[in-house]
Amino acid sequence: MTNPIIVALDFEDAQQARTLVARLGSSVDFYKVGMELYAAEGMQFVRELTGAGKQVFLDLKLYDIPETVKRAIAQVAKTGVRFLTVHGSNAIMRAAVEGRGGSLLGLLAVTVLTSFDQQDLADLGYPASVTDLVALRVRNAMAAGMDGIVCSPLEAAAVRTLAGPKAILVTPGVRSRSADVGDQKRVATPAEALAAGANYLVIGRQITRAEDPLAELARIL
Repeated sequence: MTNPIIVALDFEDAQQARTLVARLGSSVDFYKVGMELYAAEGMQFVRELTGAGKQVFLDLKLYDIPETVKRAIAQVAKTGVRFLTVHGSNAIMRAAVEGRGGSLLGLLAVTVLTSFDQQDLADLGYPASVTDLVALRVRNAMAAGMDGIVCSPLEAAAVRTLAGPKAILVTPGVRSRSADVGDQKRVATPAEALAAGANYLVIGRQITRAEDPLAELARIL
């Protein structure tokens, strides 16, 4: 793999995203579409990216009644999206696998958001530590037939041990040492994340808000 970076298109409209994609050109072929851009532009822009030969990580973190999740995922599976996220609940993950059917859509389970720390879990009423909750959800995800895990780079080594060598690990919360961590709490550098076992690194503002995004991408690589 020459470029493990998935660039997060965290923009409020498609035109801003198109401008960045054009600036990065052939240097990037994998993009994340999250809730903001999806809410603004929907699947039309996702299809635009896949139609241009780009891989898409659709980060919607689906969580609803299982039948609704299954039917939604069946629709996404028709579009050529590479990865889709769902929450790491057993019923949700089983519904996702059923909805995916025989398509090539890769399903990733969300363990604990990288903006969460121990106090956030306590506020939600979870008695477990972040580490224990991540481990539980990883084991459940693999048993449910998920393709991989979205996890903090700080947990990537432990997740790799639990999930095995074939699991796809996608790590948000990745920043170079010189970059602002923003609202993330459990972060690591790109080199640290890869060394810990990550397959893909989701990087947004460090590239997308850079004065020269292409130069910043090259610097990270």
